[in-house]
Amino acid sequence: MHTCNPYTRWWWFSGLIRDDVIRHQLDWAKTNGFGGVEIAWLYPLDGAPGPKWLSAEWAGPVAFARQYCEQIGLGCDFTVGSAWPFGGPDVPPEDASLTYEGLSPQRLEKSWDFPLGQEGGYILNHLDRHALARYMRRFTAALGDALPANRQSPIVHPPALFCDSWEVLPDGLWARDFRERFSDRYGYDILPLMSDLDAHPDERYDYRKLIAAYALDEFYRPYAELCHESGAVSRVQAHGAPADLLAVYATADIPETEALLFDPDFATFAASAAALAGKPIVSSETFTCVYGWKPAPGPSPYQDQEHPGDLKLLADALFANGVNHIIWHGMPYNPPGGANRFYTTTHVGPDSPLAEHFLPFNEYMETVCAHMRRGRPYTDVAVYLPLEDAWMAGELPACLQKPSSRYIWELQETKFPPALRGRHPLWISAPFLRDAQYTGGKLCAGHAGFNWLFVDVEWLDADTVNDLLRLGQAGLPICLRRDPKQPGRVKSAGYAAQVAALRRLPNVYADLSAMRLPPPLLAGDDLPEFWCRVDGETHTFFLAHPDTRGLRYPMHYGQSQRNETLTRRITLHTHGAAREITLAFAPGQSRLVHATAREVEALDVEFNPSTPRASDHFGL
Repeated sequence: MHTCNPYTRWWWFSGLIRDDVIRHQLDWAKTNGFGGVEIAWLYPLDGAPGPKWLSAEWAGPVAFARQYCEQIGLGCDFTVGSAWPFGGPDVPPEDASLTYEGLSPQRLEKSWDFPLGQEGGYILNHLDRHALARYMRRFTAALGDALPANRQSPIVHPPALFCDSWEVLPDGLWARDFRERFSDRYGYDILPLMSDLDAHPDERYDYRKLIAAYALDEFYRPYAELCHESGAVSRVQAHGAPADLLAVYATADIPETEALLFDPDFATFAASAAALAGKPIVSSETFTCVYGWKPAPGPSPYQDQEHPGDLKLLADALFANGVNHIIWHGMPYNPPGGANRFYTTTHVGPDSPLAEHFLPFNEYMETVCAHMRRGRPYTDVAVYLPLEDAWMAGELPACLQKPSSRYIWELQETKFPPALRGRHPLWISAPFLRDAQYTGGKLCAGHAGFNWLFVDVEWLDADTVNDLLRLGQAGLPICLRRDPKQPGRVKSAGYAAQVAALRRLPNVYADLSAMRLPPPLLAGDDLPEFWCRVDGETHTFFLAHPDTRGLRYPMHYGQSQRNETLTRRITLHTHGAAREITLAFAPGQSRLVHATAREVEALDVEFNPSTPRASDHFGL
């Protein structure tokens, strides 16, 4: 993404797609501060589908849209396939998703060739890289010269190929060689247990751990490789995948989260992976189901009545959790005067009740994102992602389940410990610790360097205990809150001894108060949510309005509305000094703070940045 301006998803409903309408909508998007579009193909609205999926007639408008975007300076990305997850009538049975009992009963819905309510073919086997390659290459070949690899002249800004959230039914998920690989790895047969797996937590853990390896090695890693093969970059939503989300997100050129079906702090998984993998952009599909969700044909609650202040509150919550690119959800294909709508979304277009707000709101988000792409994320403490705990657990309590989550392993209720508020924690998981070294007083993991590690888990894999022992013996300060237990059926004979050896190290602590840590990056009562990036000697903070704290699905209509100004007294610990500032948060207002060794400057960030308020300067 060559611009900080928000993109919008652009739904092309199956039917006639005209060049004049393409020009009309792209001109409007450019005029209203959008930086690009993501074309996504969906069901026919009026029953009769358009050109056959992936035909030359289907590809013609795609090539025109890509060319016109280049002409007027917009980006143009593409959702892979039609609807979600990957699947469709061109998926043969041998490439279809499996359960341990045979073909999965799941079928694709809402796809290009089938009206709402009709099934559109098999779901792709997401645990078979060869099936994925066949599926992807059919799609990228059909896109023709809309992709760099298929054309003679270069594309200045390569498009992204977008992979939406997993959404493959997880129950009993299987691969053709899964039984044999499982037996080779664990020494027993999992198939007889599959019909009652929840009664065997250790064996269920082994199953989930191997499924996670399949998802990473057979889907997400080859997906990125196939994107690059076509000359595109990969943009990926990992949520819902039965895998290590950090490892999955790290495979993508652009890791992407989603809100508000996913709480804003869920973005820290994508943002942490981006820091570990050295990826500069973290995007978010935003304004989805803000006030709740209703199945097709909808509409969702308060659709076409969204309060702009609520949308800004949500965007600010995402910025404070590491997002630095917004993708509106979104804009339907619509001729002038058309009335097409998508049922789960905030409507983007000249006929939207938000029409007068798009330009100033997009300019605001562009300004924030430009600041939040400078340098690199601030790093201090790495927090071990409790995947073993999640894989050993079952379903979420009913009160915490929502349309996007059912299981604890989906991690939607996995949060940073409150005691680390102010220290700007980032997540880390086993693959990054496996390759990490403690050198020069830093835990060097991928592209990130941390001062210390926080581990608070009930279960911990034996290999990870060995990595902690290796890093602890090298001098890494570790807060190990509890002595973990080993998950899985097969137990290591030396596990308890390894844990005991780790606990005996003088730099391994059971309590934070014993660690004699330096002061946190930010300190104060009732800190607002924030994100920090470091560019040379400058620390840039985005501090969201305090009302973003604890923002969850669904928002209450008008949740952003309050009359009073809130004040927060905050101490910044940067550049070896403690500096106090007092920030006033007017209703709906968030703040940017730049801290150097010489001064701290707090800027108001207006909904329309063309009329900024005066800056506050805090001298030393």
